[in-house]
Amino acid sequence: MTTQTPLSFADLALSSPVMDALKRIGYEQPSPIQAEAIPHLLNGFDLIGTAQTGTGKTAAFALPLLSTIDLTATQPQVLVLAPTRELAIQVAEAFKTYASAMKGFNVLPIYGGQGMDTQLRQLKRGVHVVVGTPGRVMDHLRRNTLKLDKLKTIVLDEGDEMLRMGFIDDVEWILEQTPKQRQVALFSATMPAPIRRVADKYLKQPKIVKIVSKTSTVETIEQRFWMVSGLHKLDALTRILEVEDFDGIIMFVRTKALTVELAEKLEARGYSASAINGDMTQTLRERTIEQLKKGRIDILVATDVAARGIDVARISHVINYDIPYDTEAYVHRIGRTGRAGRTGKAILFVAPRERRLLRAIESATRQPITPMELPTRQQVNEKRSAQFKDTISAALERNDLEFFQQLIQSYVEEHAVDPMQLASALAYLAQKDKPLLLDEVSKKSGSKESRSRKHDERDERPVRDSKTKSFRPEKDSLPKSKRGNPKVPMENYRIAVGRNHNATPGDIVGAIANEADVEPKNIGHIELKDDHSFIELPIGMPKIVYDSLKKVRVRNQPLQIEKTDHVAKPALTSAKPAKGKKTYTKKPKKNKKNTAS
Repeated sequence: MTTQTPLSFADLALSSPVMDALKRIGYEQPSPIQAEAIPHLLNGFDLIGTAQTGTGKTAAFALPLLSTIDLTATQPQVLVLAPTRELAIQVAEAFKTYASAMKGFNVLPIYGGQGMDTQLRQLKRGVHVVVGTPGRVMDHLRRNTLKLDKLKTIVLDEGDEMLRMGFIDDVEWILEQTPKQRQVALFSATMPAPIRRVADKYLKQPKIVKIVSKTSTVETIEQRFWMVSGLHKLDALTRILEVEDFDGIIMFVRTKALTVELAEKLEARGYSASAINGDMTQTLRERTIEQLKKGRIDILVATDVAARGIDVARISHVINYDIPYDTEAYVHRIGRTGRAGRTGKAILFVAPRERRLLRAIESATRQPITPMELPTRQQVNEKRSAQFKDTISAALERNDLEFFQQLIQSYVEEHAVDPMQLASALAYLAQKDKPLLLDEVSKKSGSKESRSRKHDERDERPVRDSKTKSFRPEKDSLPKSKRGNPKVPMENYRIAVGRNHNATPGDIVGAIANEADVEPKNIGHIELKDDHSFIELPIGMPKIVYDSLKKVRVRNQPLQIEKTDHVAKPALTSAKPAKGKKTYTKKPKKNKKNTAS
């Protein structure tokens, strides 16, 4: 009996630029709905896709439609209808990510609540893909500002949700405005009668793709999730690892590149970690798994493809550092623990915008996933102290301490020192490179856990030198008059992110603080413009940090940071900003948003 080789994206006849983007972001293997839907859409067929949220359906239509885009055309060739503003933004960002190697490609999300002027300007410039909510799409069609003469494909995303929200008549009206010769793709988790009627009326001999969820989870696995907020994911992960009692861990990420990056960062923080992904040879992959089995490494950072078939008895935890788009992938992931009747633990990181994926996983598995709180400063301190005591106990059981006993006795007699003080000094020497207590936040900035939690992780991390991607002005390097004062000397920069990209000052602060390790209090004024912004940053930014910030993305838009003579204007003092003069000052105490999306 021969085993069928799993389908890869390279087998799907996608365009070269799309394949380049997939290779860059590290996607390895299509999900079931992608594998079935992409060939039909590439061949121009209408399609009905029945699949739950979280099965990867956005890529199922975005990848093939991008492969047939004519970049020389200036009118929309693809229109995607989505039931909510959030989904419209998410789908538009996905298109932009998959089209990253397509020079000149433009996608525009349009939805209510956003200024019409901005949308009109971008439509006038020309876009290839429009992703919108039905109401706002209808507004533009009635104004004749959205022209569908060149439309090739219309996608109805989450059809049953649009029905539930009362948009089905609007959807039909929009379909009536589209050219007669166009492709229609309908995706819906269920197929109620009104949706079926729309399909029968507007789709021509559609291909049917139906992905039936067969997911079920093991009762012996304790499932928890952390809603990403305030802290960088890596800092939160480090804190969780400090407190969790674990033996072996498999940590799942979405891309091959991130397996290596995360494993290296965990190694730098003192954990024994290794990456495993589809780029590794079978020999190296087997050797790495063998090291996990024998306890030579404790954490395996893996992609779904690379982790297939791993059965290691000592895996006590599965951590989903990136939430999977496919609900069945989630079940396969956590199935690496809790095997053969053993208990296991699964932890899932969920960004606020990924709540829908969390609900889809709970629905598919028919089990609730319990929210978890990050360990507090006190819990981390207690855990470190307990581990240190265990280390002392293990040392006391050794039989080769006679030399050290004589050495200590000699020191006590020579210096007349209290044995307790001497033991304390030795304990300090043993742990000075990894303090047992987290640094306390100064009283001026507030000492309550709820206030200081977002600062804790910066206190834990060692200060890196200028050769690393770190830009953290230490107060000891400043004049005494400036120590403890957030108003450090500033330089002015221009960044290629603004209101048109739906960016907020919080997004910008979070991205720069996380990438360059700049404390938020050391970031000055931020002045938002339509397609760019101005920002103040401390003088003396190392070149490696400056180069890395150029590549940082906010709302999927590269910062492209550069120096400027323009001084970012401070926030207006009046309660209501003057019309047309809206500027912002960064507020240090607001939580930073995670920008890894």
